[in-house]
Amino acid sequence: MMRHACAVFLIGAVLVGLRTTLALAQQDEVWVDPEPEPEPYVSPPAWKSAEVGDFYLRKKKYRAALSRYQEAVKVDPYYAPGYLGLGKVYDKIGLSQKALDAYQKFLDLLPSTKQAEEAKDVHKAIARLERKLRKSKAASRKQASSPDNASSSLPP
Repeated sequence: MMRHACAVFLIGAVLVGLRTTLALAQQDEVWVDPEPEPEPYVSPPAWKSAEVGDFYLRKKKYRAALSRYQEAVKVDPYYAPGYLGLGKVYDKIGLSQKALDAYQKFLDLLPSTKQAEEAKDVHKAIARLERKLRKSKAASRKQASSPDNASSSLPP
């Protein structure tokens, strides 16, 4: 009988201990703050991205400037200064055709004569880049049609 009473007591103590542990675990769940969801990235306004692009362009950090200008025109495809910045960066890194396209887009979107001074500079840059591209194409054609080039491509 005594053994039976001891066994019942021990089982009761174990059950009380389990209940207490379960209650504490439930309390912990209540007090634990879940991790907040990370905020989705929201691009800054186009003017701000272009402003940062201008900063990087002045520092000759062309890759950083390019990404800011690309972000500006992605946020607002009608933001002319973003295309002006793209044209400048493409020109600096030697992508003449892309520079021409960006400058032309800038001129197409130019809202008024307010940016006329920049437009003059863009027209000069376009003329210079077109000359450069024409010379490059002419040199490529000349090299392809030269007799030295033709004879060297014939099999022996």
